[in-house]
Amino acid sequence: MKSQIFKAVFLLSLISSLGVVKEVHAQANTRALPRADHVVVIKGARTLALMRQGKLIKAYKISLGHEPVGHKETEGDSKTPEGDYLIDGRNPNSKFHLALHISYPSSQDKIQAERGGRAPGGAIMIHGRPDWTGWIRTLYEDRDWTDGCIAVSNADMDEIWSAVPDGTPISILP
Repeated sequence: MKSQIFKAVFLLSLISSLGVVKEVHAQANTRALPRADHVVVIKGARTLALMRQGKLIKAYKISLGHEPVGHKETEGDSKTPEGDYLIDGRNPNSKFHLALHISYPSSQDKIQAERGGRAPGGAIMIHGRPDWTGWIRTLYEDRDWTDGCIAVSNADMDEIWSAVPDGTPISILP
């Protein structure tokens, strides 16, 4: 598993440095994507990648929490967590188009927050943009605006929703 993550990080770093993510992002989806068996997020590159058997299926441009640097520590810190989690549920009626729930907080996340006398927070999702914003939705592009979630365009969320089954591991890297 760690070698697959290393390969994914290397591949995504290479893709990001070459500017290929924008090209992949812009391609029209004319067919359903294969099922992903791993999701890898690289916060610094603002990239979410769907992987299958260690190979890239597709990469997406993302937005993060208002305070994107560092691991989420407490409720309300607007940070996106870092670590290994699972996609453990979905909300088809989310106010942010569609939403896949990430299993944050882990038991370790809870312990860390409690040591500081705080709650770890929760409800961390991969989701689209607000459905109610209409044309103004484009203002959400190219900026970090969530409370700690990982956001993509609504079209990208439709693809991710279909390609990522519940129980899929997700690695969120700095």
